Amino acid sequence: MLLEPDNPATLAADANELSVLVLCTGNSARSIMAEVLFNHLGAGRFRAYSAGSTPTGKVNPYAREQIDASEARGFVTRSKSWHEFAKEGSPVIDVVVTVCANAAAETCPRFPGAPEYVHWGLPDPAAVQGEPEEIRAAFQTCFERLHARINTLLSRLKASDGRLEVAAAMRALAADERS
Repeated sequence: MLLEPDNPATLAADANELSVLVLCTGNSARSIMAEVLFNHLGAGRFRAYSAGSTPTGKVNPYAREQIDASEARGFVTRSKSWHEFAKEGSPVIDVVVTVCANAAAETCPRFPGAPEYVHWGLPDPAAVQGEPEEIRAAFQTCFERLHARINTLLSRLKASDGRLEVAAAMRALAADERS
């Protein structure tokens, strides 16, 4: 499935889908992988996008490798600025999920839809230094954690759950992992 929004307004969520915007500073790894997994695992339930406060402008090759090695292969996205989702004509966002502490601490622009905000912090695999296998392992761990988290979230949701219930379930999931 090709989801490469040159204009995010063209990818507004269907009436039955909740829109999720996953934020990270660089929008090259964690947020990209989460976007793809939300769109793949949550197809019909979620329409996900990702962005960064200071995007790198490219998808990290190790993140692309994880996506391409998974059942989500074929999903395409690009690194983009969160400002693309704050301008007129952008999709209404139901839930904003930050996956890095930096993005969670930054002052986000106003996104259409008065979204709920949730923090799903994960270590940055792009910050790992070392041999390619060590870096690859960090990306695999991050991808697997996101995959498990999204699957668990989907198993806990009822079809009637709206953005408030979904955000509460996301927060509970994050709290469960910290316990």
